Amino acid sequence: MNSRFVLFLLILASALRTSVTADAADKQPNIVFFLTDDQRNDTLGCAGHPIVKTPNVDDLAANGVHFQNMFVQHSICWVSRATLMTGLTCRSFGSKQKPDTVTPQAVESLSPDVMRAAGYRTGFFGKWHIRGPQGFKPQDHFDEFEGINRAPYYKKQPDGTLRHETEIIGDRGVDFIKSQPKDKPFVLNLWFNAAHAEDGDKRPGIGHFPWTKATHPMYEDIKVPPPRLGAAEIFESQPQHLKDSINRERFFWRWDTPDKYQSNIRAYFRMITGIDIVIGRIRATLKEQGLDDNTIIVYSADNGYYMGDRGFAGKWSHYEQSLRVPLVIYDPRLPENQRGRKVDQLVMNMDIPATVVDWAGAAVPESYQGRSLKPIVDGGTPSDWRTDFFCEHNVLAPTLTWEGVRDQRYVYARYYDQQPLSEFLHDLQSDPDQLKNFVNDPEYKATLTKMRERCDELVNKYGGPMIPMEQRPTTIYGARRPAVKK
Repeated sequence: MNSRFVLFLLILASALRTSVTADAADKQPNIVFFLTDDQRNDTLGCAGHPIVKTPNVDDLAANGVHFQNMFVQHSICWVSRATLMTGLTCRSFGSKQKPDTVTPQAVESLSPDVMRAAGYRTGFFGKWHIRGPQGFKPQDHFDEFEGINRAPYYKKQPDGTLRHETEIIGDRGVDFIKSQPKDKPFVLNLWFNAAHAEDGDKRPGIGHFPWTKATHPMYEDIKVPPPRLGAAEIFESQPQHLKDSINRERFFWRWDTPDKYQSNIRAYFRMITGIDIVIGRIRATLKEQGLDDNTIIVYSADNGYYMGDRGFAGKWSHYEQSLRVPLVIYDPRLPENQRGRKVDQLVMNMDIPATVVDWAGAAVPESYQGRSLKPIVDGGTPSDWRTDFFCEHNVLAPTLTWEGVRDQRYVYARYYDQQPLSEFLHDLQSDPDQLKNFVNDPEYKATLTKMRERCDELVNKYGGPMIPMEQRPTTIYGARRPAVKK
């Protein structure tokens, strides 16, 4: 064959590949966002967990980007989920009297509305749980919306059978994808109640953590090691207000005896694996419909989970187990050499709305306080990325109201409803488990001053100081929760 002709064919093939790549890049991607409940960052196979099985999420990580330092801004279900819709911190989307309730102003730029304006079909199925202003209806902001809650997890179907909430959310997701018009992109939110405990049923195992039938009897023959930070002296080192908090109260619901711990932790793992099975089903449906090569998948959680560490249950307080969550992003358009990466930038749940809008090619609303993760997913390392972040908890009880800042080495938190003020300073370099409080250590005096000042700066940036809980009219539960009497 003539060498000039061969050269011509090679150039033509390269041009065609470039054209196809450009076309794919210009096409708006579909987006599926899986959100779990009460799952901290290390409870995935791809995060190195030795027991829990998550093969579908592991595959997403192996072919996508696994964020090692993903945090929520406010560690509780409904507030974290509001951040994921508004792109705002708690004290920015709420009011002084009701910091956990989204104001009318914050509703004006909800991410599903921005996506609809960008030409997307939007769907939401699962746990909503966000408190909005009077008259707010979430269904008005989606093309398809169905709130699917727990209590009970197993729901009676028209044929009389029982089906788990996790699987029902998967059913709705499959139907949404199969009904997708060919000429329109979509963003689909599948937000699970699992692996949240059934608080009204404290029977160990399937009573408290109801799992899907598909995961029975997984983990039954495994003795799960006790919590790594579960030593009694770690709990005893806590200040009295944390010992008296709901973190300790719910410990006795779940983890306080070896038998109860084994029953509940196995059940909890089954709930996570049940979600993973649904993810596999959604991915199979995307492939069947020919949508898999242009659908970005995001997997994260609304807050962390103590699982008995520090003698605690739940989340809410300032430690890493409460704030740190998984984040895996799979973009099938990434070249092979950009897949399977683990990245270390400090990222937050309030970055996700900006990222989704950026993927759509739309302008990120100026109100959003997060940043798009797209440059990082695409393989970049932004030089001006954040080096610290503001975190807080403003609801439930005065034992747990705090604000703080975390950078790449230090964690500072102050519980502002305590008298005297209860402060923490942790050095993650010398003490990664946060077992020591350096607030009164003279060697850390300059660091403490710096972190206090940075916290003040971020408090003012995001809305100013909170008013004491005793001056607020109500909480999500309808009345202020008193501290446990000593």
